Amino acid sequence: MDRAFCLSPDQIAKIDGAARGLLEDPGILLEDEEIYAAVIKAGAKPGAKPLVARMPSAMIDDCLSRAPREARFADRRGGIQTVSPDSPSRFWTGAALFYLDKKGFRSIGQQDLANFARVIDALDQVDVIVGTSTEETPPAQRDFVGLRIMAQNTSKHLRALSFSPRGGQAMIEMARVLADGRSLKEAPQFSMGFTAHGPLRWTSLALGVYRLTAGHGIPVTINGEPMAGASAPVTLAGTAAVGTAEILAGVVVNQLLEPGRPCLFNLGFAHVMDMRQGFAVTGGPENVLLAVAGAQLARHYGLPSVSWMCTDSLHYDAQNALEKMMAAVTHAQAGVGAIWGVGQVESEKTISPVQAVIDDEIIASLRRYLRGFSTDEESLALDEIRRVGICGSFMDTDHTFAHFREEIFLPDQLARVQRMSAGPRADLVSRAEDRVDAILAAEREPLLDEKTERELLAIEKRYAAG
Repeated sequence: MDRAFCLSPDQIAKIDGAARGLLEDPGILLEDEEIYAAVIKAGAKPGAKPLVARMPSAMIDDCLSRAPREARFADRRGGIQTVSPDSPSRFWTGAALFYLDKKGFRSIGQQDLANFARVIDALDQVDVIVGTSTEETPPAQRDFVGLRIMAQNTSKHLRALSFSPRGGQAMIEMARVLADGRSLKEAPQFSMGFTAHGPLRWTSLALGVYRLTAGHGIPVTINGEPMAGASAPVTLAGTAAVGTAEILAGVVVNQLLEPGRPCLFNLGFAHVMDMRQGFAVTGGPENVLLAVAGAQLARHYGLPSVSWMCTDSLHYDAQNALEKMMAAVTHAQAGVGAIWGVGQVESEKTISPVQAVIDDEIIASLRRYLRGFSTDEESLALDEIRRVGICGSFMDTDHTFAHFREEIFLPDQLARVQRMSAGPRADLVSRAEDRVDAILAAEREPLLDEKTERELLAIEKRYAAG
């Protein structure tokens, strides 16, 4: 029987060497003259084309040494979660264009984002909410408007979706308000990131976002998002090499802009092209392999890792369950630090509060599995077995009452009923829909006080006016 996929030290060295080789020849395109000049000044050589920088290996190592091993994520409940090469996996939602719930399929509206954030706030297994597009919001405002909407509806950490460098500045101002006197380096209320649009290219938009948000200790996700067969070689090793080169270049840029800025290594967003249909696959076994490789490479560089668990299914169906559970288990076992995709379906294009409730159950089950079981004296329970004796029952013993809640997974949504007593809504999707309805119908106190809400709206109005 084959064992789980794992890169050997030699394979890691080969991918690392290939990525470094690409950054030296042909180099990386940096579409920002100020950042390009800073990279050349720091030791890179001009490439064969304008704004192409050839980065020597020593320069990469120097910048990697500045990047911290862990990133900290604050919430408004006073909590801090860390993501590092050694931390347990955290589970995040993801960005999308469309929304799916009992009312049907549609573009995401502001109220949909608010409802989604309320549902996420109530799910114990979900650690971070990710910003997304909202249809009625002008594109240049979607990042900071989305941040405000999320802050009104969840106290969990906010991972913003960036649409412009100026939007990043607006979100920094909003985060200072939410931090209530604490510095963003001490308690980062939001985090951000951007994707290389390769092969071997960082756009002016991405670099502008990095530049105008530097200096505040805000964690940043460096996304290499190569697509095997399109923006990278169809072979997974070649795809990993291209993505790693893009990420290493992004780390260099961010460490030159702000030494010590927390950077998350994200090869786990890599895709493959379905050669029959011509679109990106997100739920295939190749996605899993690239995410596992990304976690190992991140550990090699001493950086936190990121991946994306998703499904190519359009529905809450068997394909959905197969692909999401496979990704959740393999990514977590590989030690991915932050796993995106809670609530997502349809190749990352759609989010659903119903799917988020189902995914919350998947994560709870997964975390119970990863916890394993103890074999200490209390768990082996030899005295208890002898006391109960041959043909006895353990159902009503003190030992059972003391341990069953921690030992046996008790699902909230999965069906554990007998057919004869099951009601008409005993299936998982119906139960998840009912949970969403209950969360949204429940009354609760506002998460923001009036002063904080006024300040956020004033910032939003000022930046929206241009």
